[in-house]
Amino acid sequence: LVNLILWGNFSRLRDAALQEMGEVIDGKVLQVACVYGDFTEHLVNRLSPAASLDVIDVAPIQIKNLHEKLKTTRQVAVLRQDSTDMQFEDASHDTVVVFFLLHEQPADARRKTIAEALRVTRPGGKVIFVDYHKPVSASPFRYLMVPILSTLEPFALDMWRGEIVDWLPEGLTPAGVEKETYFGGLYQKVVITR
Repeated sequence: LVNLILWGNFSRLRDAALQEMGEVIDGKVLQVACVYGDFTEHLVNRLSPAASLDVIDVAPIQIKNLHEKLKTTRQVAVLRQDSTDMQFEDASHDTVVVFFLLHEQPADARRKTIAEALRVTRPGGKVIFVDYHKPVSASPFRYLMVPILSTLEPFALDMWRGEIVDWLPEGLTPAGVEKETYFGGLYQKVVITR
């Protein structure tokens, strides 16, 4: 179902996000929000023996579902937290991944989530965002997705009206920003190095 919603691009986008972390993932990783599909399972399979993963979500049902999907919770902590007010120390994670969450949030919550993701990332660490993006003008999905997103995802079209870097906290200058788009521009991966 998730793959259908993403027009067959779930695996490609999942793998693009995971590849940013490496074939073997070291350090302390934070996944902001439980993700539909097998994203977390693939992430766990890449963890080195010394690595750890924190997954947060505000919805108890999502936490329950993730516990049922994971074969092991060794190296994994699944916590109920709000992405706009995380209960982690500053610079406590090496890598943070936010996979298809921003489009579900109103602008104020989106800004806070981005600020929190950056706050908990250590200097030199990465924050990886994967979400919707405004397709190129030649893409038929540019016109097809407007009624779909307007109806089903009321905040998603905000992702078409601005760049993720537009929502960074004022005064924050990241060490680096890389952006790549997929499927005629309908999806984006933005990697911010703290």
